Amino acid sequence: MITLLTKLFFIFAVIDPIGTVPVYLEATKEFDKAHKKKIAIRAAAIAFLILLFFIVIGQIILESMSVTLDAFQISGGVILFLFALTMIFGDGKPEKEKSQITDYKHVTIFPIAIPSIASPGAIMAVVLLTDNHLYGIQDQLFTTALVLIVIALTSLILLAANKLQDKIGSYGITVISKIMGMILAAYAVQSILTGITHYFSKI
Repeated sequence: MITLLTKLFFIFAVIDPIGTVPVYLEATKEFDKAHKKKIAIRAAAIAFLILLFFIVIGQIILESMSVTLDAFQISGGVILFLFALTMIFGDGKPEKEKSQITDYKHVTIFPIAIPSIASPGAIMAVVLLTDNHLYGIQDQLFTTALVLIVIALTSLILLAANKLQDKIGSYGITVISKIMGMILAAYAVQSILTGITHYFSKI
């Protein structure tokens, strides 16, 4: 039960649905309520398909390039750590991605589905959590189900985005995003340490 909650919370942190709210609100400000709902649902679905693709194919691509598990854990940890630092010390995920909105006709895919929901950090995280050398098929399916749950929650949060922003405000959203970044940074450091430990234990 503890493992379930830990993994679920980590996936929630790396996808950061709360941090996506301002991006969604900015990207859909010219649409009516009906279109906003469609965009929220479609963006979540597209983001899940992107993450599912990397769950299934990501490691195969890496192994075809002769990338070892230790190297992948270390490099993945570094990328996740840098991503976490941008969440903690940067301008913030919402502001950065809001500034990338230039075409309101295609906001479902960019920037809502990617990189806001299916961010580089989220992609790297799901590949790490479904590594074939560490996890069996059952565990990988379990992780995929958790990703689907978080994406479904993300969709519901986006559908209630206007009310959520009114409740906690832009400042509250920024604070939550930075807390998620701190949690992600801790996981990233652990991944780096694990990779280094495994590498030196083989020498």
